[in-house]
Amino acid sequence: MKKENKLAKCLTKFLTVYLPHERNVSPNTIMAYKDSFVSFVTYMRDEKKIKVDKLSLSDLTKDNIIDYLKWMVECKGLGIATRNHRLAAIHSFVSYLQYEQIERLDQWQSVMAIKYMKKDYNVPTHYTKEGIKLLLEQPDQNDNKEFRHLTILALMYDTGCRVQELADLKVDSLCIQSKPYTIRIYGKGRKVRVVPLSENVVAILKNYMDRYDLNDARHLRNTLFYNCFGQKLTRAGITYILKKYADMACAINPGVIPETTSCHQLRHSRAMHLLQSGVNLIWIRDFLGHTSIQTTEVYARTDSKQKREAIEKANADLIPIGGVGEWENNQNLLTWLKHLSKS
Repeated sequence: MKKENKLAKCLTKFLTVYLPHERNVSPNTIMAYKDSFVSFVTYMRDEKKIKVDKLSLSDLTKDNIIDYLKWMVECKGLGIATRNHRLAAIHSFVSYLQYEQIERLDQWQSVMAIKYMKKDYNVPTHYTKEGIKLLLEQPDQNDNKEFRHLTILALMYDTGCRVQELADLKVDSLCIQSKPYTIRIYGKGRKVRVVPLSENVVAILKNYMDRYDLNDARHLRNTLFYNCFGQKLTRAGITYILKKYADMACAINPGVIPETTSCHQLRHSRAMHLLQSGVNLIWIRDFLGHTSIQTTEVYARTDSKQKREAIEKANADLIPIGGVGEWENNQNLLTWLKHLSKS
């Protein structure tokens, strides 16, 4: 008699029943978790030489998972953030197993004890304001297809939305009939935020909806942006649109366009420009849909120009100009130091 594969059974129930129906987890999160387990199962097959149909709950050990996480970073070259996201998926599954397979509680608790790695906060790559202006000047507004591309890029920058959030927008997400102009965005974890729209972007949106006949009430639940086949745009499709015009802009002025292109750069750019305009971090957090202000603070740590100007403003008229405070014009540093000690 063939032994039942409890891992396959538990994982199936976790992804198809527990997450969507008991936890109300968003489809995007479920897909991310699924991808994490595809990666883990592939690792166990290729590196540990355990066939997929032979993989069992007993293989979901602390040692195997640590080896997997190490392999991702050191052999596959994946970042710390990806490593932590994969660990979060495993933690969620093991937390579920603590109740489904309680007889293995010691095993599950040892897996739950695996720590997340601290990651360095790298400077988010973003466009300058001149870069955004140049990028949005590239689509031909007389061509309907390119005008749709302009609308996509302008809206993605203006709202700071994630690329999947843009792809998921419906026509009824917009409230542009009267002021205040807003858009309803469905973010991570099914969280909804209402974001204001600038008048320039509203004008573009109204023109786009006229051109594509989206003002009729029967289209309210339709996807706002779709491809030539009438299907919802994918993340890859939106990235392709951005890269097309980023390359065109780069050919004109490479100094204001990032070397590599990603849709998330528009989100970073909007956050940086809001910060540079003096917008409070708390408001930027809500604008972007961040759960924690710590996530938003990376922009404040990045903007050295703003920090320098703030420090200079704080020091204004407090420290006297010249005197023993300056040694740049004194070629004898030792003389200057001796003089300083006597003052």
